[in-house]
Amino acid sequence: MPTLCVNQSGCRIRLSGERLEVFGPDPESDPDSGAARDKLLREIPLRDVDRLIMGDCTHITTPAMSAMLDAGIPIQIFSWSGRCLGSFLPSQNKHGAARLLQYRRTLEPAFAMEISRRVIHAKLYNQRRVLQRVGAARGLIKAADTAPTLQGPPEPGTLRHTLAWMDALFGSVRNAASIDELRGYEGATTARYFQAWATFLPAEFPFERRSTRPPLNAVNACVSFGSTIIYNEMVAFLHGHGLDPALGLLHSTEDGRWSLALDLMEPFRPVFVEALSLDLFTHQILNATHFESRNGGVYLNEEGRKKFFVQYERRMERQFMSEALGHRTTLRQQLENQATDFKSALENPPGFEPFLMN
Repeated sequence: MPTLCVNQSGCRIRLSGERLEVFGPDPESDPDSGAARDKLLREIPLRDVDRLIMGDCTHITTPAMSAMLDAGIPIQIFSWSGRCLGSFLPSQNKHGAARLLQYRRTLEPAFAMEISRRVIHAKLYNQRRVLQRVGAARGLIKAADTAPTLQGPPEPGTLRHTLAWMDALFGSVRNAASIDELRGYEGATTARYFQAWATFLPAEFPFERRSTRPPLNAVNACVSFGSTIIYNEMVAFLHGHGLDPALGLLHSTEDGRWSLALDLMEPFRPVFVEALSLDLFTHQILNATHFESRNGGVYLNEEGRKKFFVQYERRMERQFMSEALGHRTTLRQQLENQATDFKSALENPPGFEPFLMN
């Protein structure tokens, strides 16, 4: 159990020896009686947990929290809307030299440009691969059309036309002269990508554009929730490897956000967040009953978050053969590798290789 998700309202987590005990409301008890209404839901050995994600209505004892931090297990707390309220991270002070180098590198325009260019190239490649793979699976393009360069003139408005348009941008990204220019290519590509991506959704879940604060429909709620979780996992990995997640390159450094985490998660958005959201709606794992309207937006409800977490964790831990690496790995391992690769790139920038989808 790499990730322990405690999403049910009213749960309590306590420590018993080397195990975590999760208690929750007993649905079979009489709420009008004086009997205890909690029951033991799960017992999990500490050694089987890599991280804890808990809702803001979950209680955790100080001994349980202390044991997790001592074991190097980060704790993240989310609100009902999916917003990360904060994290508890294991105390570390072993990376002063790396951070000093990171501060210097962040101020070097050439370094920022090289890393940003590689990140945008990988995101564009992964967006294109998502559209290729889904389009081929649904018979909209032939297997030959999934090659890096499409053959024959594509008809405007078709998926092949979108893929050819994205193909043409690789050269522009390689030749970009500034980070602002890269941001422009990223914005244009993402808008075109979402137009094509939205056509794969079921008719009952329309998607016109990205909306975030608040998400205005179920699809945006799902994409935003997934983005928030993977963003905070990246923040934890960066902290864990001694880096400052606030110092961005593609995303400028600003108070109130972890800009480097936003940079490094960009190639994972299409591969993980958007591909997972598409599967959840296409295979009817999520439906209208799993969302609720609050504060002018649409959010996953408790049951919806439960279903999302199950599929999120399965996808994160599913092993696959990476063509780029030549060995088996998982998306979570690759997410952490982005942190370690970036740390190595502080001394060898050309060695930084963002994640590429098979």
